[in-house]
Amino acid sequence: MTDPILEATGLGLRYRRNWALRDCSLAVPRGRVVALVGPNGAGKTTLLHLVVGLLAPTRGSVRVLGEPGRDALERVAFMAQDKPLYDRFTVEDMLTLGRRMNPRWDGAAARRRLDALGIPLNRKVNKLSTGQQAQVALTCAVAKRPELLVLDEPLANLDPLARHDVMRGLMEAVAETELTVLLSSHVVADLENTCDWLIVLSGGRVQVSGDIDELLAAHRLLTGPAAEADAVAARTTVIDDRRTGRQATLLLRTGESAPLLLSPQWTECPVGLEELVLGYLRRPDAATLPRPALATPART
Repeated sequence: MTDPILEATGLGLRYRRNWALRDCSLAVPRGRVVALVGPNGAGKTTLLHLVVGLLAPTRGSVRVLGEPGRDALERVAFMAQDKPLYDRFTVEDMLTLGRRMNPRWDGAAARRRLDALGIPLNRKVNKLSTGQQAQVALTCAVAKRPELLVLDEPLANLDPLARHDVMRGLMEAVAETELTVLLSSHVVADLENTCDWLIVLSGGRVQVSGDIDELLAAHRLLTGPAAEADAVAARTTVIDDRRTGRQATLLLRTGESAPLLLSPQWTECPVGLEELVLGYLRRPDAATLPRPALATPART
């Protein structure tokens, strides 16, 4: 078991009478690529801003690398959704700014990455494509040599090819540096083959937090006659229950419960990541999953 790289306890932020985030408790192990998902307005950006010290909590606490968020900034990099670049700067200017502001700056690695991407150093930021701007912002974040990289909607406003290229570049950086990544998105398909830890936020609260493989293994999708659905649901934990005419589709959290004895009219299949996320988001009051023990992550 390892110490978590990120730990929140009873974390909350209130704007006047409204809570943007409330009773948020979670722990993330080191070395993971963490998907933070939820609908617009769920509190994803608020949580990220609390993690990197841009906001102070109204209630509770957040610790990064064993320290309060603001005290760990030198070892944390943050890339905001609007890509923190200066339009009139050249790419070279952005690298120079990064070097002057970050004592752990790896300028050689940044230049190699930009050269491999074919991005000219003398090009002004406002003359780059949206995808190239995202790559420059990501390069600057990784060149800081952080232990935790926090990305707020890094794929927003990118076309499908640029989205693929940015995610590929991110995974290459993870493989080279073994950093931990926390990235938010409301598009689950972008995260399915990239992330290995999942946090689901809904209505400012954490619904799910855990290892993706373990979460998927603990759920099943059942399809069968609607007339028998209530009897099936009474014997297990139902996260989502959708019925159309005579057919019912149930998302179950099975865990270690005994196998269900079903009539031949029922079919059972594994759950995909998108089905799991949507199932919880459809039911914001679904019971929060028990927090899995933090284990040393294995990378391949």
